[in-house]
Amino acid sequence: MPLTTHAKDMQIPTALELFYKWEKETPTKPYLNQPVDGHIKTYTWSDFADRVRRLAAALKSKGFPEGSRIGVLSKNCAEWFMTDIAIMLAGHVSVPIFATAGKDTIRYVSEHADIQLMFVGKLDDTQTQVSAIPEHIPTVAYPYPDIPASQSWDAFIDIEPYAESPVPDLNAVATIIYTSGSTGQPKGVVHTFSSICWAAKNAVHVLEATPDDRVMSYLPLAHITERVLIELCSFYAGFELWFVESLDTFQRDVQTCRPTLFVSVPRLWTKFQMGILAKLPQKKLNLLLSIPIVKGLISKKIRTGLGLNETRLFGSGSAPLPPALITWFHRLGISISEGWGMTENCAYGTTCVPFRIDKVGAIGKVHPGVDLRISDEGEIQVKGPCNMREYYLEPEKTAEVFTDDGYLRTGDKGEIDADGYVRITGRLKDIFKTSKGKYVTPAPIESKFMANPIVEQVCVTGSSLPQPVALVVLSEEAAKQDRGQITAELSELLGAINGTLESHQKLDRVIVCDEPWTPENNMLTPTLKVRRHILEEKLKSTIEARYTDKVIWKS
Repeated sequence: MPLTTHAKDMQIPTALELFYKWEKETPTKPYLNQPVDGHIKTYTWSDFADRVRRLAAALKSKGFPEGSRIGVLSKNCAEWFMTDIAIMLAGHVSVPIFATAGKDTIRYVSEHADIQLMFVGKLDDTQTQVSAIPEHIPTVAYPYPDIPASQSWDAFIDIEPYAESPVPDLNAVATIIYTSGSTGQPKGVVHTFSSICWAAKNAVHVLEATPDDRVMSYLPLAHITERVLIELCSFYAGFELWFVESLDTFQRDVQTCRPTLFVSVPRLWTKFQMGILAKLPQKKLNLLLSIPIVKGLISKKIRTGLGLNETRLFGSGSAPLPPALITWFHRLGISISEGWGMTENCAYGTTCVPFRIDKVGAIGKVHPGVDLRISDEGEIQVKGPCNMREYYLEPEKTAEVFTDDGYLRTGDKGEIDADGYVRITGRLKDIFKTSKGKYVTPAPIESKFMANPIVEQVCVTGSSLPQPVALVVLSEEAAKQDRGQITAELSELLGAINGTLESHQKLDRVIVCDEPWTPENNMLTPTLKVRRHILEEKLKSTIEARYTDKVIWKS
């Protein structure tokens, strides 16, 4: 039997209708805060509405057929939000592209989606990325320096605002979101107004979000999580948002916002931990936290230093967060609730809200309105109004991902406990067979490595080997330490982990990689998932070489 809960309210006003509500009822209330050269540019709902309606009018003036695909290639900014709503208002379909995307991905998505116009904002490799946009596609540059484009932002919106307030058909396509492509080319996930708006409206109830909340928008808007749980939720809850000016100003911008809701990813939580330990070594921290009077003071000081002293809800997604790290932060009064979802189901699947320390390691209970079941093969399968319509122009892949009775095949293996909490036990496609013919599930072993602060990234592999091996990237602090000391610590960690594993799972060795895995070097997807096939191919000779040492340093 599937696990299911009921949504509070199945009626769905679209995000556009909520936009009309806020521009009319709260025109002077601040909505978006964009830092520019260290100064905050605040847009009220009236300011926002004016830009949106001018954008919509400009899009209308181009004469594109209704439902044309309009691209957005930019880091998060106020103009991204304006563009997204304007595309809806003009009757077109948004196609966001990750700001970290390489030339091949940008060109592929542009051509596959038949993009008619591309908005371009701040990027890390602007010239290279913009050059990948097919020449026949006109471009509009957001109002930031050194962005080459056919037309500037100011010139594009120099037009009378679009006055009408149409209500879109719920079955109309709202957006095509291309998956980050851990294997092969990205797939275009087609979401209607019904699916994304239903997910956003119900997510507001899950998060208990209100107009008084303050939220950061810094995770990629081209990804479903930020798009639905942050951007679209802001229309249903009416909360205020802050953006980040750059990576260098991240801490300053968080301090300025003082978010009440803060969602992040494992890599950033690890960096937070490393930053804290760099100033306050673990032994000293343990001592301070063991003194009741001091514990509250030191915990508050740390949260204040991070800019999270007013945060009421901490979240994490995209990849598993090591249970040991969640427990570590919990001692500081930072209780991180994990959640799970996919591009294909609007990132609306399960959550550990409210936080429970006894359920650390679980991805939580199923969200209201979603059916979740475990198949005979152990796969998590979900069904609900938030599921995608299809993969764009790929009917065969669409048919493969849905069961005959309409459930989405997630590819995640899992189990459900007596309290209804779901745990992911691995990815079906990540399970590999060693040369001895034994199957190994890497995720649980990788989680054991990630519990140690000297390891920032890990990938367990070995389909061509008698025993699996672990590829690791050290944390920044560990990389600065004496190699002999780290070798000894990794050797001890390897022995401890092997002591918990069955014989066919025991790791033969640990290989320390000499460079971090990033989206820029194509080792990670834009959502920071490891591209295993690329990593294994690049390090094939290193993985398959014979060694006597248990810890190998790849130079």
